[in-house]
Amino acid sequence: MRIVLVGPPGAGKGTQATRLAEKLRIPHISMGDLFRANISQQTELGQLAKSYMDAGNLVPDEVTIAMAKDRLEQPDAKGGFLLDGFPRNVSQAQALDDLLQTEGIKLDAVLDLEVPEEEVIKRIAGRRICRKDSSHVFHVSYSPPKTEGVCDICGGELYQRDDDSEETVRKRLEVYHTQTEPIIDYYQAQGLVVTISSQGPVDEITQRVLEALKRDDA
Repeated sequence: MRIVLVGPPGAGKGTQATRLAEKLRIPHISMGDLFRANISQQTELGQLAKSYMDAGNLVPDEVTIAMAKDRLEQPDAKGGFLLDGFPRNVSQAQALDDLLQTEGIKLDAVLDLEVPEEEVIKRIAGRRICRKDSSHVFHVSYSPPKTEGVCDICGGELYQRDDDSEETVRKRLEVYHTQTEPIIDYYQAQGLVVTISSQGPVDEITQRVLEALKRDDA
């Protein structure tokens, strides 16, 4: 299957992408990971992207599209893929359509993970990360530490990342609504959008997606 995953920040895209890719046996192509890999390996595209980022500018669509194209041409993506974080706007979606068309293939589904805005803010603004080990993550409501401000695992100090403040989350949501949400209408016109509620236990959400994809396939 060839799938694009969309949804606001905090919708659980990364978690669901990893699980779905494993169950569907297709590569999970995360645009964020792709950027990091290209920059750390100092590829031509990575160096170009870094030059824009270092100057405090947005990476132009053509660089992002070239990076995605390069990854989609790898052998493991020939039999299907799950795209997470790309396309981010309508021009990127059109570029992806053009790219797939030249290969004689098309998308099977665009999964839209829906979650209410206030829930997004609660999910992200409540996150607390351990200063000693950033893989130790807690949440003030959903998975609080035994002692406030202290990591259960290593005793490190827990803090809220600047990116996770309510003000920043609201700004990120604004960007999502203006830039990324229009691609849902774009794909809706092609009959590709499958809308899934991203509320509830992680396993349940994965099951919802798999059942919806089966129905869509049928």
